[in-house]
Parts: sequence; structure tokens; C-alpha cells
Amino acid sequence: MSEAGARTAATAGRVSTPRYGRVLLKISGEALLGERQYGVDPAFCAFIAGQVGAARTAGVQVGIVVGGGNIFRGLAAAARGMDRATGDYIGMLATVMNGLALQDALERAGVPTRVMTAIAMNEVAEPYIRRRAIRHLEKGRVAIFVAGTGNPYFTTDTAAALRAVEIGASVLLKATKVDGVYEADPVTHPDAQRYTELTFADVLARRLAVLDTTAVSLCMENDLPIIVFDLNQPDNVRRAAMGEQVGTRIAGGTPA
Repeated sequence: MSEAGARTAATAGRVSTPRYGRVLLKISGEALLGERQYGVDPAFCAFIAGQVGAARTAGVQVGIVVGGGNIFRGLAAAARGMDRATGDYIGMLATVMNGLALQDALERAGVPTRVMTAIAMNEVAEPYIRRRAIRHLEKGRVAIFVAGTGNPYFTTDTAAALRAVEIGASVLLKATKVDGVYEADPVTHPDAQRYTELTFADVLARRLAVLDTTAVSLCMENDLPIIVFDLNQPDNVRRAAMGEQVGTRIAGGTPA
């Protein structure tokens, strides 16, 4: 065997170890729209399920928080005159529907999944109990956390940061439609610079629209890194969990 062939064989036989053994994946409700204007696109749910399944096969424990903006957004309803708390509760119920749709896609892909809700609805999903959630992850199940924190006035970004800290995740993966964090909106500013590394202080000081400030502060206080990446690219969930350069990584350190 040639030297090059030996190297190829050695690489093929090597078992890669994930950099982040347990992750919390935050998916917006809008991501589930796919090509639709409203509701859930089963084809895109299946695409997400494939990515999550690949990460799980690589040895990564995956928790998911999904938003509800594709169905109902409480803040927008409050702006039109609805009571804010009522709007937020309706939004939490929307995340439950999205979580069930994602569970269906995952289990169709052969990935055992549990939906855990912060608002009691025993006929639909398990109640969120931290130790039970960790046990599900340890058994190789994907845990989908729905209904936010169970309280109004908190975003699903904050719920994602909270659940990530509670379950002892190594990283918060923020799935978006763009390939990282930019200094300005890349849609309206095509020449905007994309960052590969940022600190929490950078994000807060520059008011970068990554997650809300409560979520960023919670991650900063608990030294939980955030990776912002493009969900539309195949295998990005697994690649981010393995530690490959995907999107923008936000962590502690000296501001740039």
C-alpha cells in the first residue's frame, strides 16, 4: 500500500470525537415554513431531522428549542392591541405544535424523540423536568423543549439559553437563514463583514441582532458558547457539534 493510501485508510478508520458532546439547538418557528407562507413544511422538517440524526449518529446528545413565529408571535399581536401576556401564551402553544411536527419528522427518520413542555398538557407531551430531560439525552433520545420558559415576556431565545444551561449543554447552536453574524444585515448591505469569532461583550456592545440580550447575558454568565450558523446547508448541525468551522462562534475573551 502506498503512503497516501495508508493515510487514507488510517483516516477512514479513525473515530472522530465531537467537540461538543451535548448541544442545545435553537430553531426559529420561521425555519419550519420551508417554502410555505404559513404553518409547517413537512419536507423541511424532514431535512432538519436528517441533520439532527447525523449529529446523533456521531455521538452528540441533542436538545432542541423551537420557536412559534411561523404560527403566532405574541409581541406582534401585542403591538396590535392584544394583551402581551395573552399573546405570549398563545405563542407558547404555537411552539408545542411545532415541537410535535418536528418529533414526527425525527421519529420517521428513526430518531427516538421526546417532547417536553413547560406548560402542563399531559395528553400531548411530557412535563419538563430537568433530571428527566438529562436522562432522555443520556439514553440517546432527542429532547424537544416547547412552551418557552412557561412564562410570558420571555423569548424562545431566552428559553433556549436557559434549557442549555440547565441540561449542561456544551454549546448553544443558533440556527438561522444566514451563515453567521454580520456587522449589518447582509440582505440590505451586500458588502457587510461576516465575523468568525466574537465575544459576548462584542455582541452586547455592538447590539448585534443574534439573540436577545437576556439570552446572551445568561450564556455569558455561565460561559456557554454560542454558534450562529446556516441551517439550510446540509450537515451543518453535525459539523458545528464536531467543532468544524461553521458560522460565527461567540464566547468569552477579550472584545475585538
